[in-house]
Amino acid sequence: MMNAYLQVALGGAAGAMARFAVSRMAALWMPGFPAGTLIVNVLGSFAMGLLSVWMMLRIGTAWAPLLLTGLLGGFTTFSAFSLDALTLWERGQGGAAAGYVLLSVIASLIAVLAGAVMGRGIWA
Repeated sequence: MMNAYLQVALGGAAGAMARFAVSRMAALWMPGFPAGTLIVNVLGSFAMGLLSVWMMLRIGTAWAPLLLTGLLGGFTTFSAFSLDALTLWERGQGGAAAGYVLLSVIASLIAVLAGAVMGRGIWA
């Protein structure tokens, strides 16, 4: 079994690179709006629900440092989310900032629930 710190480091590097790729593509799609951060937070929340149930019910938690803490921790970006919301606010786009915060939180909560429900349906 790989050392947990090495798992987190490798997973984090892969997750951060994936986040960077999604953010660059989203910037082409919606310039001026932090769609990339929103997308990775929702996808990451869904994957967190799905993978956590898979581990709990099927394989155990030995790979949690790699997949949950590392990969998904590197992929999801709530620190970037906070900065994006502040930037919108400071640009005088208070409505966009509030909508971004609400949509990010609500969609991510729905996504983690959907991932957990799907995981239970597949592996329970």
